[in-house]
Amino acid sequence: MKIRLIDVDGHNFPNLPLMKLSAWHKQQGNDVDWYNPLIEWKDPPDKVYMSKVFTFTPDYQHPVCGVEIVKGGTGYEYPSGGNSLPEEIEHIYPDYELYPQYKDTAYGFLTRGCPRGCDFCIVKSKEGKKSYKAADLSEFWNGQKNIVLLDPNMFACREWRGLSQQLIDSGAWIDFSQGCDIRIMTEEKAEYIQQMKIKQIHFAWDRYEDKDIILPKLRMFQELTGWDRRKMTVYVLCGFDTTLEQDLDRIYALRNLRYSPYVMIYDKYKLKKRDPLKRMQRWVNSRFAFMACERFEDYTG
Repeated sequence: MKIRLIDVDGHNFPNLPLMKLSAWHKQQGNDVDWYNPLIEWKDPPDKVYMSKVFTFTPDYQHPVCGVEIVKGGTGYEYPSGGNSLPEEIEHIYPDYELYPQYKDTAYGFLTRGCPRGCDFCIVKSKEGKKSYKAADLSEFWNGQKNIVLLDPNMFACREWRGLSQQLIDSGAWIDFSQGCDIRIMTEEKAEYIQQMKIKQIHFAWDRYEDKDIILPKLRMFQELTGWDRRKMTVYVLCGFDTTLEQDLDRIYALRNLRYSPYVMIYDKYKLKKRDPLKRMQRWVNSRFAFMACERFEDYTG
């Protein structure tokens, strides 16, 4: 069979479902490659997989020729659910050859789901309101120097100790790319994290009203690890249910605690070009601008 793949979001980040589909079809002896709209119409593939992760990404702009076309991913299916990979494909080792620009890095989920069920988050609809073990590290890592974890809330999983030990034993540089739940951080969890080769750990401060819980936890983690903004980033959700003043209060507090804030705007695509939130995001997320200008009120960018 002739199998072709389309990463609708672009090739700026590896698409795990496509990597797993590619690995499985190659095992079956099928011809797998990226879809080329200038070529495939002459000899239509037997099957074309189109994957879209983000709901705001525009759909594929070219006509797609194929005997069978399969669309999947949150960008197409949220919030109704939709296609999921069969178990034998979901748990296959990904085909990293699809994205040679990201060599030496493994990507994957050790856990799925999150008990929080926040209204602004899609995880509760996709994976459920419980954090559970989805895989061992060996399912998607085989000696790469770097590991990028995509878990929504690994430390809420009952098996977090065993999974943490796997990360420690790997000796690889670890990037917790999603916002870990600082509200459930303990000294024991911080000690496990300290034993890992941490490249970057991201936390999240989504709800302003959690201030009295989050600030002491962030302070505790910083004091135990001795790390600063070079390793520790905090996603700050803005534009959902907070005012600009509340957003700035969180940003200034994180700066004082030696964390690096990173502004995430809810439904950013709906905002006008000159919206103050977009300007604040440019200031905060530009490390140079944020370090050079201490107060948003003084920012002229």
